[in-house]
Amino acid sequence: MDFKYTAVLSALLLTACAQAPKREVEPPAPPVEKIVKEEPQPTLPNQDLTAPMLYEFMLSELASQRGHNDLAAATSYDLAKKTRDPRLAKRAAQLTFGTGQMDKALEAFRLWQELEPDSPLAQRMFVTLLVSGGRLSEAQPHIADMLVKDKPNAGRTLMQLYPMLAPYPDKTMVLDLLRDLTQPYPELPEAHYLIAQAANAKSERALALDEIRVARKLRPDWEAAVIFEALLLREQPSEAAAKLKEFLATHPDARDVRLNYARTLYEQKKWVESRIEFQKVLDNEPGNSELAFVVADISMRLGELDKAEAQLKQALEKGNKDENTLHFYLGQLNEAQQHDAEALGDYRAVKAGESLYPAQLRIAFLLNKSGKLDEAREQLHQIQPINNQQRVTVVLFEAQLLRDAQQYEATYQVLNKGLEKLPKHPDLLYETAMVADKLGKYAESEQLLRKLIQIKPDHAHAYNALGYSMLERNERIDEAVSLVEKALQIDPNDPAILDSAGWGYFRQGDLNKSLSFLRRAYAATPDPEVAGHLGEVLWMNGDKAEAEKIWDESLKANPGNAQLEATIKRVKHL
Repeated sequence: MDFKYTAVLSALLLTACAQAPKREVEPPAPPVEKIVKEEPQPTLPNQDLTAPMLYEFMLSELASQRGHNDLAAATSYDLAKKTRDPRLAKRAAQLTFGTGQMDKALEAFRLWQELEPDSPLAQRMFVTLLVSGGRLSEAQPHIADMLVKDKPNAGRTLMQLYPMLAPYPDKTMVLDLLRDLTQPYPELPEAHYLIAQAANAKSERALALDEIRVARKLRPDWEAAVIFEALLLREQPSEAAAKLKEFLATHPDARDVRLNYARTLYEQKKWVESRIEFQKVLDNEPGNSELAFVVADISMRLGELDKAEAQLKQALEKGNKDENTLHFYLGQLNEAQQHDAEALGDYRAVKAGESLYPAQLRIAFLLNKSGKLDEAREQLHQIQPINNQQRVTVVLFEAQLLRDAQQYEATYQVLNKGLEKLPKHPDLLYETAMVADKLGKYAESEQLLRKLIQIKPDHAHAYNALGYSMLERNERIDEAVSLVEKALQIDPNDPAILDSAGWGYFRQGDLNKSLSFLRRAYAATPDPEVAGHLGEVLWMNGDKAEAEKIWDESLKANPGNAQLEATIKRVKHL
């Protein structure tokens, strides 16, 4: 080693000591005997360690530590080719894989496998890389070789294979590949299970059922197989339940099978039988809050609200670790029984976890319900959302409370504040536009709706809202009808859009076409606003008796509706 080389290497090492991040203490390595048993020792080349080799090795490792992955991988691969050392080839493969460059990674893995042909790890990782890269044909002979080399564990290898193949888009190719690979192993239940999975993914249900039944015959006590068979029989729920029940008769401790049996009964609305099965699992898992709620939910469906409450409280008394979830469920139960004060107490007992956010929303709802709007808003302001969707929900929730209180200017301010933080969120744009229109800020409403249409060209209600606003003001009628017709193209059966179309054609003077759309809208939803439009067009078309009938029906269903009453009064005095 000459002085110049020594100086460079020393500088690199000193820099690494100063800048390299500290590594966490690693757990102790397993005993050498275990390593030898699992992975055979590679044959090492008769190669002396030279200064240039050491330099390249250190350069590669330092580059890796500092995030220069391409340099680290290239240097390591070059060194592995020069030395033919399988240990360096393994390291090169690992580094190259980290670069995300598929072709170079494959070269490195091929070198590792070439230098260490007896390494199961090298072969498995190479196969994984080929499959993840979609090179199934290239991977097939290597997979077949893996199965042959480790035939005692072929079943386990097959079961590990499908999760890698499942995302592959060509389901026919996956099925054909697996048929070829499993053909030499007809005695393995895993082989048939694998074909059943692939056939199911390809929507060949009959083949999937045939294969899973062969798997069950080969291994009658296999829980996963009977669950899969029941899944394939989901369109015949009674038969699926019978299969699960039959298995439980001889395997009463099969937890997952029992849960699937309970769910199947639940889906068939066999509440009593379903509760019995869920309860059996819950008896063995008293700390399972989700199961406790399912049992309580069934009791609620059976009208046994007291029993449901007792079941949830019993779970709490047993020291359930997830007390927050149980308190949330109790709050839901008390709300269902209209015990709002008790529900409020339960929601306030939720202090953390996934139930905290919905519990806080329910607190705000109940406070507002009891006439405490200011407290409800303060509660919403204390919520700490964890993502943008939660932030938007909180803003829309507060806006709805204010809208219900007819505080439209305050509603507008809340929504505008939300838009300042999320100026392109479709829900905020739409709701702000609606309130702006309500306040007579028509230009601003139009600007917001056109921005929404630019962001989401398929937003039918944005077109409809913009067109309907013009129609209500009796302005730019042809443009308004064009906007509504665009909404109709996107969503041709929406009652609100049908109503707008009918109202637009009325503004254009086409009463017959108007009536056609308004009748469809009213049949879909007998809303008082739609009733007002339909009655007015009928009245103007000379059919006053039917108009009176439509209005009377709507007033009976919506007594005191100010908008409908105003429409009737205006039309009758025309």
